Amino acid sequence: MIDVILTIIAASAQPGPDGAAPEAAALSAPAPEAAALSAPAPAAPALAAEPQEATGRFTTAAEVKPILAATRASWIHVRQFGGQDLLYVTHLWSWRCGLAQVRLGVNGAAPELWPLPECHLDEGLPNMIKAEDGMPYRSYPPGSIQQVAVEVTYDDLSRETLTFGRNGQPLQ
Repeated sequence: MIDVILTIIAASAQPGPDGAAPEAAALSAPAPEAAALSAPAPAAPALAAEPQEATGRFTTAAEVKPILAATRASWIHVRQFGGQDLLYVTHLWSWRCGLAQVRLGVNGAAPELWPLPECHLDEGLPNMIKAEDGMPYRSYPPGSIQQVAVEVTYDDLSRETLTFGRNGQPLQ
């Protein structure tokens, strides 16, 4: 439900007639190239901190960090479907414009880079997920996912690491 409310807030901050965000230029980190999550992730790119000027479009760490902090239990979701476990990162993709990268490690494996789709800065909702962005999940053998470590690097280069159980809830 919080996603819906925050999306409505973001939609109300539409760009002005010249394409610029109201009262500010839209500043955001160039997102890594969009890639399907089913392929192995490439090596991590060198990261640089981005300016943190709030635009009202949720494209900076300053804007998305409070949202992700309040919705930690929604970062990942594990679902058994079609004879396999599906590990979803839809929520993180929904706030990706303020992120530099996301890494996930399943069942104690070293976290690997999961590519994020590009932000749609020319759209009213730059964080929207389009069909051409790919699917925000990877598949695993049925019942195999027991624990998921998530490392989020924001575009200001601050980091947050959480570990989740199969039920998607953060572990203490």
